Amino acid sequence: MNSDTLKGQWKQLSGEAKRQWGKLTDDDLLRVEGDAEKLAGVVQQHYGVTREDADRQVKEWHDKASKAADKAKM
Repeated sequence: MNSDTLKGQWKQLSGEAKRQWGKLTDDDLLRVEGDAEKLAGVVQQHYGVTREDADRQVKEWHDKASKAADKAKM
């Protein structure tokens, strides 16, 4: 996962993140600022998963969301 890509697409992807992890608040999304590490930390906090699991979830979500965004551009 490319963190720069996540930061660059954060405005578009933040809504998708909220759909993926419904416990995230608007304040959480503002604090994350497209930073994958921060997003994983918030996921870990809200869902009580291990850091490794949160990192995996964020990576899988970002890979899927990025592919969908790329297809939409075509």
